Amino acid sequence: MNPVKIGICGLGTVGSGTLTVLRDNAELIAARAHASLQVVHVGARRDNPACDVSGIRVSRDIFEVARDPEVEILVELIGGTTVARELVEMAILAGKHVVTANKALIAEFGNEIFALADEHGVEVRYEAAIAGGIPIVKALREGLAGNRIEWLAGIINGTGNFILTEMRDKGREFADVLAEAQALGYAEADPTFDVEGIDAAHKLVILASLAFGMPLQFDDVYTEGITELTTQDVGYALELGYIIKHLGIAKQNGSGVELRVHPTLIPDDLLLADVDGVKNAILVEGNAVGPTLYYGAGAGALPTASAVVADLVDLARDFGVGQSGRVPALAVARSSLRDLPIVPMSQVQTPWYLRMEVEDKPGVLSRVASIFSEQGISIEALIQKAPEQGQTRVSLIVLTNKAPQGSVDTAVALIEALDTINGKVTRIRVEPLDG
Repeated sequence: MNPVKIGICGLGTVGSGTLTVLRDNAELIAARAHASLQVVHVGARRDNPACDVSGIRVSRDIFEVARDPEVEILVELIGGTTVARELVEMAILAGKHVVTANKALIAEFGNEIFALADEHGVEVRYEAAIAGGIPIVKALREGLAGNRIEWLAGIINGTGNFILTEMRDKGREFADVLAEAQALGYAEADPTFDVEGIDAAHKLVILASLAFGMPLQFDDVYTEGITELTTQDVGYALELGYIIKHLGIAKQNGSGVELRVHPTLIPDDLLLADVDGVKNAILVEGNAVGPTLYYGAGAGALPTASAVVADLVDLARDFGVGQSGRVPALAVARSSLRDLPIVPMSQVQTPWYLRMEVEDKPGVLSRVASIFSEQGISIEALIQKAPEQGQTRVSLIVLTNKAPQGSVDTAVALIEALDTINGKVTRIRVEPLDG
């Protein structure tokens, strides 16, 4: 078979990694793809000294790659959504397949991009957009195709996981660890997408669409970051047998689909609780297979390039095969996607961890307990810490059974209004991850 001609747009971390993997594993890749994969055109605004592009056409205008009639597959690795969307759509209109690592592009504009690709008989592949080198898209689209997915929960942002690991293991403060993450290159100069959960929300909405056969609905994801977490709460969680992780959770319940990203207490004996540092992991519950865990490097040049090249190999295998032989972008045909309702957060039920600073005097604990009771919230554990010497306030920790957020909101507002409560009540959801 003739070589498959590839154009790469973007020569940053992932672009250079992709060239490295294609070069170092060329013989193995060709055997698996039943064709050699040949990079013939690169679009990049500047050179990358780490990349050997000798013998490859290089354009400063990335759109030249989309216009190049020799290019059969365009690899989009520039990031962002505005220029990237224009580039991808131009490639599709030119009859080229597309491989991308751009989770924001897929999460926010994937519905339109996949429709355009179907219309023009080409494919858009995006394994590298979620969890780096972990083949979770392949698992959901193909490996678990015989299952009804009940729920999934994932550590899908390495920066946030690194920060929480350091806070737990070394008792460090959030701001201190964030500065180190930036120095190490784990976090951007502007870390908002990572620490506020936006990056995880982009990935979660794609996972949910694959799992439940629904259109991409990024605007409906509830997103809460980790910037308000303290070492105090991380430590109290440990005492109670929990680890705090920043999770993306997608779950089907009787009312619809829950889509949420937030800090979460999970039992410390779960495998997911042992995923530390910058690693990612996704736990998926299927009705036939039960729980399955997918773990590995969630970012980095070579892990992400591994996913890019896997998509290239799949596309190369498909050359000469009709559209009917391909796996749809979101696992089911667009005509079969279901408009499932999104459950409002006020109705989402979880157990809760709450911490408040209270006056160390009689009756405070009973009043707090009565407020929870009045809102129909059952308390599993209530712990009052001993006061430090000379202090008149103590920490009161409450663990509840499952309760809807709306009821918890009301209870917290009533508690914060008490003159025996100092400041705001800290609250973090608890997920047993047992269904």
